Amino acid sequence: MFRAILSLIQAFLFLISSFSVVDSSFKERVDLAAISISSKADFKFETATADEMIISEEEKQLCRDWFRENIVDAQKPAYNFTYGGKKFRNNTDEWTKTVGNESAEGAVYRGGKTTYITLNHKKSGLAVTVEATIYEQFATCEWTVYIKNTADGKSPVIKDFYTIDTKLKTGNGDLYFSKGSAPDANDFELYKSFINNIPMHFNANGGRNDSFMPYFNINGGNFGAVMAVGWTGQWFASIDRDIRGIDVKVKQEELKAYLNAGEEIRSPLVSLSFYKGNPLKGFNTLRNWETGCVCPESIGPLNGYVIANEFSKLTTDDFLNMLDNINPVTLENTDYFWMDAGWYKYNEGWHDGVGNWIPDESRFPDGLKPLGDKIASMGKRFLLWYEPERVREGTFLYNEGMKHDTWIVQINDDLLWNMGDPDACEFISKYIADSLVSNGVTMYRQDFNFTPLSYWQKADKNFYDGRKGICENHYVTNLYKYLDCLCDSVDGLVIDNCASGGKRLDIEMTRRSLPLWRSDYNCGNADGTVKEDVLEATQAMTYGLSCWIPYSGTNRYFHSEYASRSAILTNQSVYEPSLSEYAKYDRCSQYMCQNYYPLTYGGLDLTKFTAMQFGTSAEGTALIYKREKVTADSYTLRLNGLSPESMYEVYDIDAPDRVYSLSGSQLMSDGLKLTVKDTPKAVVIMYKEK
Repeated sequence: MFRAILSLIQAFLFLISSFSVVDSSFKERVDLAAISISSKADFKFETATADEMIISEEEKQLCRDWFRENIVDAQKPAYNFTYGGKKFRNNTDEWTKTVGNESAEGAVYRGGKTTYITLNHKKSGLAVTVEATIYEQFATCEWTVYIKNTADGKSPVIKDFYTIDTKLKTGNGDLYFSKGSAPDANDFELYKSFINNIPMHFNANGGRNDSFMPYFNINGGNFGAVMAVGWTGQWFASIDRDIRGIDVKVKQEELKAYLNAGEEIRSPLVSLSFYKGNPLKGFNTLRNWETGCVCPESIGPLNGYVIANEFSKLTTDDFLNMLDNINPVTLENTDYFWMDAGWYKYNEGWHDGVGNWIPDESRFPDGLKPLGDKIASMGKRFLLWYEPERVREGTFLYNEGMKHDTWIVQINDDLLWNMGDPDACEFISKYIADSLVSNGVTMYRQDFNFTPLSYWQKADKNFYDGRKGICENHYVTNLYKYLDCLCDSVDGLVIDNCASGGKRLDIEMTRRSLPLWRSDYNCGNADGTVKEDVLEATQAMTYGLSCWIPYSGTNRYFHSEYASRSAILTNQSVYEPSLSEYAKYDRCSQYMCQNYYPLTYGGLDLTKFTAMQFGTSAEGTALIYKREKVTADSYTLRLNGLSPESMYEVYDIDAPDRVYSLSGSQLMSDGLKLTVKDTPKAVVIMYKEK
């Protein structure tokens, strides 16, 4: 009864939140209040052996069967929508269906076999295409639904366009999900909640992921499924249960629109990774699918050197001189040089010049190409910051955009370049692609520092005949086309996905980019200092975000060993490289692309240890953080995902000659007692199977 009351209160809070999607701060507070009622962050995972983490034939078959029965051959498919007041799933006899041949593996998506299902309405001219892909070795499938009007006139009104609206027969169980990026010290915190019969609602906040991440691990008694949502806009998800199963729904939150002749819309992408048993297996099935099939092949662990922030006044000659005199050890361990905002003309600050994507002639008389060429000659990448979707008055893009009625949406000083307009999207795609080539850019940093939902809603009224959600739908669809165009224009281009930090992390963006700066909580204060708890916050963010995304980055601070080790990640950037620390943890970064095991939850509590493990059953690393107010002088490290019968060599990275030899069984049950007297202290443990 008590749990039901809590769930009702939570549902009420989520309902309040859903009516305030444009008001970021209010929604964040309400969402956090709802989470705190029936969910918890301080919990432990059960131990799983190496064999238990291997994807079984049974799990692969489970995925194949679900994919066939609910997507490819389904009479009542998992996706659904309403057209002209009728629900598609209840009126499938009005549609003719054709199932195409399954493609060869990798023909469409790396590692996947793709099938196209087409459905044509017998009267209205609506045509539905389902792009469905199964990744058999990862027990994972994904699908996206497209609806097009092939008739000459307007289509029936489309609404309630769900990529998934079905029951998963997982059995009763728990839901694991994460907070989004506010930014707060507890960004990406992982939560666990029992799935009740009262829906839990999750959505984006103003078109970005401030409140929730669009990833969910449903761990049931029969099986588990990790669901990832690909929609870089205002997505919506709902999860609850009844006696028949777990109800799962995902859609673009607001869409109610007819389609003009030839017009097409799409659903969010949804993927499901199937597993049985320990929820850690679900997280790692997702991570391994991402690294093997989703993440661009051009990305990996990278070290970056920030040569210019938004306040820099250095010139071409200054930068060339800097590069000529860079320490050889620093150069050897740097993969890219990062120039952030402010390289273009602006008035009072870097933010009022967005839309002028031409190098400031007073600082760069020959553009940035001399710098890009110099960096390329050193065998490194050149990263340059852009914010193409935001435009300020008086800039080049503003003047171009205002020549067209539907290219710019204005509410306040920040104007939105309307990617939803195909001509506007084509223009900026070519413009930015040309800029990348002319400046010698090989890493493109795309930032996005305001919430777009209210702009999309205004455009719906002003440009699209009041059709709800139509601007957002075209905008998000074209955003992906834009990023794909940039990659087509620059061979091997790496895209850095930033939106005030990690507010645009979803599976569609993971397919195209990586987040080198995952949270703006790590930004410095106006006086150049950093937040007092930034190190513990960085540790906690890694603990939560690593469940869902294998690659992420932030700034590494070098004022202490504890600070430096708090930011051990796959992708790290620095302002002032420390030669002794710069490459010391590269092997750890490699392990962080592999399996992940949260070991000890500490959150932001300075009286607790925090620990996590990365790697395979054969080798890996454990990161143990003793916070400032921890009184214990020891920590017992219990590893996860090992082979019980195998023997392992374990050592502290600071004392590589002192090697412990223990069995996998001992390391997972009794553990290894570590003496940790210093406070605060970060201990890096390496393990390897003999």
